[in-house]
Amino acid sequence: MAKVPLTFTLNDAEIGVFVVPGSNLLDVLRRGAGDLTPKEGCAQGACGACTVLIDGVPHLSCLTLAEMAEGRRISTTGGLAVGPELHPLQTAFMEGFAAQCGFCTAGMLMSAKALLDQTPNPTRDQVIEAISGNLCRCTGYEPIVDAILTAAAKMQGRTA
Repeated sequence: MAKVPLTFTLNDAEIGVFVVPGSNLLDVLRRGAGDLTPKEGCAQGACGACTVLIDGVPHLSCLTLAEMAEGRRISTTGGLAVGPELHPLQTAFMEGFAAQCGFCTAGMLMSAKALLDQTPNPTRDQVIEAISGNLCRCTGYEPIVDAILTAAAKMQGRTA
């Protein structure tokens, strides 16, 4: 099958790749753009490990057609840190032991980032709702929720 051109912004960098029509965004990000941070957990949209932001909105990249990225802004955990400076969410996850095996972490971070971008001071219930599409088999979710609330507080200049 003939490949078609696809251009989008990935973590503030313009990307141009050729894709087979019908490819999913996860494959394009990992194999075409070289961003290995979104994980393929289930390839069925059930686990959330592949969550990326498209124009600031969380999407399961395993279920998103690559063509939907044309001209859009895609954000992954590969773009959270600025140089050596970790994003407050990354720091809170690390310091709060919110990542154990780490497989779900990329998707959790992106769902949390989307929430904090829209709701800088979320309630515990809002955090739980925001990550409800992300499965974690290791932490029991409490360290993750606590880390997101800690990051929100730090980003607002407060202590958690």
